[in-house]
Amino acid sequence: MRSNLRPAALAAALVLIGAGALAQQPPAEPPLAPPSPPVDAVGAASVLTGRLQQWLLNPNGEVDGFLMADGTQVAFPPHLSANVLQTLKPGDAVRVSGWRSPNVPVLRAAILTATASGRSVADQPPALGSMPPPPRDPRALMAMSASGRVARLLYTDRGDANGVVLDSGTIVRFPPHVGVSVAPTLQPGSTLYAKGWGSRTEQGSALEATALGASADAMRELFAGPGAEPPPPVPRGPGGPGMPRGPRPAAPGMGGPLPAPPAS
Repeated sequence: MRSNLRPAALAAALVLIGAGALAQQPPAEPPLAPPSPPVDAVGAASVLTGRLQQWLLNPNGEVDGFLMADGTQVAFPPHLSANVLQTLKPGDAVRVSGWRSPNVPVLRAAILTATASGRSVADQPPALGSMPPPPRDPRALMAMSASGRVARLLYTDRGDANGVVLDSGTIVRFPPHVGVSVAPTLQPGSTLYAKGWGSRTEQGSALEATALGASADAMRELFAGPGAEPPPPVPRGPGGPGMPRGPRPAAPGMGGPLPAPPAS
């Protein structure tokens, strides 16, 4: 009887030891979950595949979106600009996961994936304790003007008009509250003249309009730019021929605080 119990007890002990070893093994790492929707996200989750047609830039020269071949406008935060430019280029097939409002041709991207390479860029919150980026210097912007026919309107992810793409490819931005009044006159094919402050990069040109109009003579001032524009010369003045009457305004960035353009 005693000889029969020993093998059984030994077998039970081995089973318990094996179970304990399995229990001590670390569990497999779960797959990475997609980013949670931002607090101000609107609309429902959406996935779109297609081809990247044109970069969209903000006046600081940062890529903050692109147009798809089917006309969809894709938007993402400008801090992703460098990573997106390293991952995608115009003509690439791309898969976009994000959020979209009904009847708004804008997809707010959470994950951008290059179909050919499989590389992705995800909109993740900054690491805990990381320093915020330094403020942009408005003096880095250049005085710009643009004219042409409107190719298409641009919108925020809530459906507010905040810019246009001209037939030359130049992007003219303006605040949404301005878009409410000017969007009805900025339909595709209409003529637009604009001046303001912006940037030119390898990806394109973009400016924040300080004046808009259907012609150069009909431009309406919207707000002051980040610097004083030089006045036109006058025939005669206290300082001699070709000098303005009175003191010359300071150059951009000189002599006092600079009013920054309102956020678009």
